[in-house]
This record gives sequence, structure tokens and C-alpha cells, in this order.
Amino acid sequence: MGNRSVLGVLGLVLGLLAAGTTSATAADPLVSRGKAVTASSVEATGLEADKAVDGSTSTRWASLEGRDPEWIRVDLGSTHSVSRVRLNWETAYARAYRVQTSPDGSAWTDVYSTSAGDGGVDDLYVSGTGRYVRVYGTARATEWGYSLWEFEVYGVGDGTPSPGVGVPFGSRKQPYAAGILRPSGSTSTLDAAVVDYYQRWKSAFVRQNCGNGWYQVISPDADHPYVAEAQGYGMVVVATMAGADPDARRIFDGLVKWKIDHPSSINPDLLAAEQDVNCRSVNGGDGATDGDLDVAYGLLLADRQWGSTGTYDYKQLAIRHINAIKASEVNPSTNLLKLGDWASAGDQYYYLSRSSDWMVDHFRAFRKATGDGAWDTIRAAHQNLIARLQQNFAPNTGLLPDFVENTNSSPRPPAGQVLESTNDGKYWWNACRVPWRIGADAVTSGDSSSLTAARKLNTWVKSKAGNNPNNIGMGYQLNGTQISGGSAAAFFAPFAVVAATDPGSQAWLDALWSKMLQTPIDGSSYFSASIQLQVMITVTGNHWVP
Repeated sequence: MGNRSVLGVLGLVLGLLAAGTTSATAADPLVSRGKAVTASSVEATGLEADKAVDGSTSTRWASLEGRDPEWIRVDLGSTHSVSRVRLNWETAYARAYRVQTSPDGSAWTDVYSTSAGDGGVDDLYVSGTGRYVRVYGTARATEWGYSLWEFEVYGVGDGTPSPGVGVPFGSRKQPYAAGILRPSGSTSTLDAAVVDYYQRWKSAFVRQNCGNGWYQVISPDADHPYVAEAQGYGMVVVATMAGADPDARRIFDGLVKWKIDHPSSINPDLLAAEQDVNCRSVNGGDGATDGDLDVAYGLLLADRQWGSTGTYDYKQLAIRHINAIKASEVNPSTNLLKLGDWASAGDQYYYLSRSSDWMVDHFRAFRKATGDGAWDTIRAAHQNLIARLQQNFAPNTGLLPDFVENTNSSPRPPAGQVLESTNDGKYWWNACRVPWRIGADAVTSGDSSSLTAARKLNTWVKSKAGNNPNNIGMGYQLNGTQISGGSAAAFFAPFAVVAATDPGSQAWLDALWSKMLQTPIDGSSYFSASIQLQVMITVTGNHWVP
């Protein structure tokens, strides 16, 4: 009983805010108050359908007792984008019911369903469009009928998106390249699965620690409680989910404040890579390229979503961050990314690069935002290196190593440890992200280089796993020999993005999608959960390049 979140993985619901945060209030207005309403039956005089939309919690609609199914329907008068439905049940509540939308009162689309209703108040964040909204009860929880004190619908008229959100989640305003696959199922079902996973990810990893108006993404599986990579993931994810999460901008601005208040000690327009439990930058306070790339990209997304006239000028911050990346994290002699702003000429890491940082779609966005043609050169340098490495070191697999050394002369996978482990030259815990990063550009741009690289990876892994995602291990030599067993979302999920580039891989993509849906979030691994969430966003058609 009482207010609660309803978050089934396959339930078509945009969930309430995570436990431990303040309950969300929809940005969209109440649009059902006093509208025309009908019901399948009425128990008695005084319990008519219009009592459920009159704004009073002392009047109610009730259906005839002892019958299933029963329904109540409100006519909004015109087509609306529906973002929230709030049901205040009387003692006679539904055990199983669906919330549906319809353009004409005849053909209905489910936007939420449950078979485990427990009465009280169901406050449901949904995604749907229609003139009519219906609650369709299929199983009573009591011997009586169905009864609602209030049936409230929130949304925006004429199908327009919520005010202030430029690309609301689920709108797919930026189409993918021709022939790109999505997991089987309706877009509403796919989107609901993404939003459900997002809400659980947010509950597990998004925090407001140390005060100061900060939001952070915690990183329990990293070397420090807060790392730039996690904050970058957070900024990209939260900006992308605008329109689905009413609290997205507040969280994003808290992440922006964290970025501003934790500048790199080398280039203050970048983010310091690591913070301790007291939210203080440590370990030199310098920058990390992977986190900085996503921070800049997230700021560009935010500018498209909300504009740059609020608390923060997202566009100005993004351009400063992009220019700082170019100045301090791109090797000027190779046009390849360095590991961070700390790698300088003459040190052993100056010609070392990490394959999972090669985010080609980000380079395209940076070129568009700044007008700086150098980003075309940087993009081409990375795409050429990907092709060279696949051809010379992984012709049968397409796998890339965690790190590449000698980038100034003869780029190659290191033979042993150069930074993190003896697996630095293998497909390990950094390179596991490569299929997602290459695939993200392939699906959005249709670029032939990205498509070729992605499809090579997909062809290999589909064969290697025997079309069974459970057979994808955690680490490989570049020739495809498995070096570690077990299963982790960081390894299997990214292959879904390259699967989407192959018209012959629908069944394989569906198997990977099913594997993701069946994998619970591990609260001790922000890394795997954050990667899977972004993969889910991408393969459902919801990734876009600002």
C-alpha cells in the first residue's frame, strides 16, 4: 500500500525516482481533470466514472462487483504525449491491470502492465501518445469490483514533447543509418526496458555526497570512490534520458558543478581523474582522456536538450572542454589520443594510446560544435589505426588490445604490461568497450570504415560463441583464444552494438538483448552496469550525436 515505484524489467513504465531520493513530480501538466470519461460499468448511483477525474479524493468510480475485465477511459479531447498516470485506488483495487493509450478509442497500445498490483497509489511514469487513456483491469484483488478515487493523466497536447527538452528519450529524432537492426519488439517495450534499467542504475550509483550541490556517479570497483570515467558516463546517460526522467536536468547540473569544482591540476578546463571518499581530488589531480571525452560529449547533449541559458552555459563549457582535450590529450605528432593531460613529450607513455578511448562519434560531434577541422584529422587517424590493427594483428577476429604502443612509428599491441597488467596487449577490461564505441559510430553515421570494423567483430564473436551469448568469456588474445571464463556485461553487452550493424544478425542481437534483460545490476560494478545501460540506449535507437 501507499506511494511506491513500480519497476518491472518488462513493465512499460518510466519509473519513479530511485529509493533514497526525493519523489519526482512530472514536468508535464495534469490534463485529465474534468474531461469526458466512460467506464465499462458502474456499481451504483454516486459512483459514476466522472467521479474519478473530478479532483476530489472523497468521491470515486466503482465498477460492478465480481466481474473481470472492467475498464475506465478518459478522453483528453486531442492527441497528447502522455508522460505520467497516477492511480489512487480504493479498497477494491486491481491485482492485474494495464494502462493503455489510443488515437481513436478503438485500437489500444499498452504503456504499462502489472500482475502484482497492491493498491494504494500507483504513480507511473510512462511513454505513450493518444487521445484516449484507459485503465483496463483483468484481475480483481478483492471479491468486489474495481474502484478509483482519482485517475490522473499528465502530458502535453498535440503530441509535442515536454517543454524544454529538445530530444526527449524515445523520440528517435536522429535516425540511424539504413539497415541498422534493433532488438525485436515494439519501441515502447524496448524503451521501457531501458528506462527500467536506468532507474536501477541510478539507484545503485548516483549520489549526492559531500554537499556543495554536487551529484556524482560512485565507482565501487575503481581505484577511488569517484573517477572521471564514471562522471562522464553519468553526464552522457542523464542528458540522453531527459524526457524520461523529470529530474534529469537537476542531476546533470550537479554533475556539471562537480566537474567545475574538480579541475585538472594540469589543464583546469579538464576534469581531475580521481577523488577520495571526502570528494577531494587525489593522485596528482590530473585528467584522464576517457572521462574528459564523455564530459564534453555530455555537455553538448545538454545544450541540445535544454539550451545554454540556465545555471550553466553548457555549450561554452563544452567548447572549452573540447579545446582542452585537443590541447592536452591529443598527441600533436600522431593526432592520436594520449592517456591523459599528464602524458608529456619524452616520457614512456607519450606514444601510448588506449583503444577504448577512440570514440569516433564524439570526434564528429566535436567537429560540428567547434568548426575545427582538426577533429576530422583526429577522427581519420583513429579509424585508420583501427583498420591497421585489425588487419595486422587480428585478421580473423577484429579484436583490439587494451593499449597500443609505438604510435609514432609502428603501432602494436604491447607484449606485456605497459600500464595496468600483463594483459595490456590483449582484449581485456579496457578493450571490452571497443565494439560499443566502434558500433556507436557505425549505426549513427553509416561510415564505411566503422561498419567494416564493427562487422568484422560481429562475425567473429557470433561464430566464437556459437550464437549463444552465455559463451562470451571475459578476455581474449587477439587471435580469439579465450583467456578468462565467467561472464560480465562489460564483455557481452558491447557486442550487441556491432550485431546491430549486420542485417543477418537479428536472432543474434535478440539473444544478446535477452541476455542483458536477464542480467541484474551488480551494485559493486558501476563499470559493467554503465556499459550495459549505454549499450541498451544505443541498440534501441536512442543514441544520437549532437
